Amino acid sequence: MVNYPNKKKGQYTTRTIEGKHDTARRGMHLEEDINLSNEYYLSHDIAVIHKKPTPIQIVKVQYPARTAAKIVEAYFKTPSTTDYNGLYKGKYIDFEAKETKTMSFPFVNISTHQINHLDAIIRHQGIAFVIIAFTRVNEVYLIDASYIIEAYRYGKRQSMKYEAIKEKGHLIKQGYLPRLDYLDIVDRIYLGGKQ
Repeated sequence: MVNYPNKKKGQYTTRTIEGKHDTARRGMHLEEDINLSNEYYLSHDIAVIHKKPTPIQIVKVQYPARTAAKIVEAYFKTPSTTDYNGLYKGKYIDFEAKETKTMSFPFVNISTHQINHLDAIIRHQGIAFVIIAFTRVNEVYLIDASYIIEAYRYGKRQSMKYEAIKEKGHLIKQGYLPRLDYLDIVDRIYLGGKQ
């Protein structure tokens, strides 16, 4: 088990239907879809974008056998910044990926240090955005980080409504390879590609 800096314990759940694993992955496994998309981009020499590793402090290890060690307790050393970063067409990209089961993006899902980090990326002329999966409607949006930062810091709500994200963001095309073609949006919005 890995414990988060706010002392909450991580939980992993799997959904089953009639004793079988649910194969409907769209929107339910955003990180997996992004990782597979990034593998596609890398293998086709399109971009180099990776999930950032988070340093952990191992506290307790069990040794059931000499060759098998099992970490049973660990803590994150420091809060993470964002989920992904890398290079695309000579530009630095940094983004956070979040799923929500509601029809809004609750700001409890993103922390102040992540907002500050995204703001710093923008100030230094990098490309910063948030990918949000709305699992209820099976839609995934890319929204420029500046909209999230402004709503987080100055908005009167504790969330950003689906309608606002749909209006200000861009629906990411879901497919097979890549699963989430978010770089198509990066081309059009940030790099002046075709609309």
